Amino acid sequence: MGESLEKIAKDVLEPLGYEVLEAVLLGSGRGRVFRVRLDRADEAAITVADLERASRILSLELDRLDPIPGRYRLEVESPGPDRPLLKQRHFERFMGLKARVRTASGRFQGKIARVDEDSVTFVLANGEARTLKLGTFRANLAEWPKTPR
Repeated sequence: MGESLEKIAKDVLEPLGYEVLEAVLLGSGRGRVFRVRLDRADEAAITVADLERASRILSLELDRLDPIPGRYRLEVESPGPDRPLLKQRHFERFMGLKARVRTASGRFQGKIARVDEDSVTFVLANGEARTLKLGTFRANLAEWPKTPR
């Protein structure tokens, strides 16, 4: 169900100029939440009006398709302070800022120092550089830029 929910969200929202960063069904029973994190494809700051519009349109499509049995709550939100970094462009956009990184061998925090076609280099507080291949780790922004990027 998770992949199909993400596909529904992307199919509905990407043509409207939004990038779906995350679409997950959380919880169980009556407390289920379908959370969709969005950014604008043009990289402008996402607004409350954008979130309201996306929520209204996605809600209509979910009602039409009825892909989630039973009750749930739809939450459409901005990336927020824990913004997931998923694509090469995300790392380029936030170059120089710190990220929290999770790999199969552990976790660390480092500054995004370099982005290549298929890898990202992070510099840790002790000066150590770690280069990881895109797709082999998960990362979230650990600090917010002073001005929107």
